Amino acid sequence: MASRGFISFGRILQPFQGRMPQVDPSAHTIKSHGATLARTHLHDWLILLLLIVIEVVLFVIHPFYRFVGRDMLDDLKYPMKENTVPVWAVPLYAVLLPMAVFLLFYLRRRDVYDLHHSVLAGLLFAVLITAVLTDAIKDAVGRPRPDFYWRCFPDGKEVYDKWGGVVCHGKVSDVKEGHKSFPSGHTSCLGFLSLYLSGKIKAFDRQGHVAKLCIVFLPILAACLVGISRVDDYWHHWQDVFAGGLLGLVVATFCYRQFFPPPYSDDGWGPYAYFKAREEARANSNTNRDSPLVQAMEVPGVVNQVPRRNGDTLPPFNYHSPTLEAMELGQK
Repeated sequence: MASRGFISFGRILQPFQGRMPQVDPSAHTIKSHGATLARTHLHDWLILLLLIVIEVVLFVIHPFYRFVGRDMLDDLKYPMKENTVPVWAVPLYAVLLPMAVFLLFYLRRRDVYDLHHSVLAGLLFAVLITAVLTDAIKDAVGRPRPDFYWRCFPDGKEVYDKWGGVVCHGKVSDVKEGHKSFPSGHTSCLGFLSLYLSGKIKAFDRQGHVAKLCIVFLPILAACLVGISRVDDYWHHWQDVFAGGLLGLVVATFCYRQFFPPPYSDDGWGPYAYFKAREEARANSNTNRDSPLVQAMEVPGVVNQVPRRNGDTLPPFNYHSPTLEAMELGQK
């Protein structure tokens, strides 16, 4: 049950959520099932550590120093300036913002499967896979940034070798960073958040609520504005941002589909693990109901009629939690 401080949040989301069947809070919370769920996905967490190591290696190594001749500098003489969206702000919109949304939905439904999979897929796998792919391509391509000239010749004095290629005498770190223009990468986290929200608020329930689409498009708009700022700050060419955006959306979609049904499906509001847990709870309920002790002291179960997202209804089922039944027996 959500706390009183989040009642208003639930009322705000109610028009978008409809009726979502909830797994027994006492049986599927972080405290009861969090450690078991983490152990089940231990190999996934180990892969995440490997991705972090790979990302560090890709950041340290030098990119391919692509040939840059005198005639190629005309498009690389843009001023060298700081990012409009600073580096320290990246964790805010890439990690903290999605995490806050995931936590709000967890407080609403107490579904540890949804929280674990959204964090594992959205904040970690999508971000790290995109980072590894992006930095690997950057190092392999070595495309100069639009401000490469001033990174290479900070004093404006041009030096070339016998082939007409630039001989940079700027700061080593600036020159190294100047060869990492293609592609950009700041889309996967917000792309995943957009998919997550579209499933949770049932944006494709065929009811024609355009307000839901506005909510879904907010993260995409934020990702677009960040990408545009990279072009405006002369850190990327527009082709870099376009390719990076496509790459981020593809990775976010793949990661989302690992744990969640399509947002347009009837079950798009919950992770696969939730429905599996519900089926196991239903099976346990039938098993417990067959026991002589429960038959002798059975109390009327709560019938949960679970509406499909597009109006179709599932057959009602009686949900009995073993924990709640034990409490009932204790009270008797």
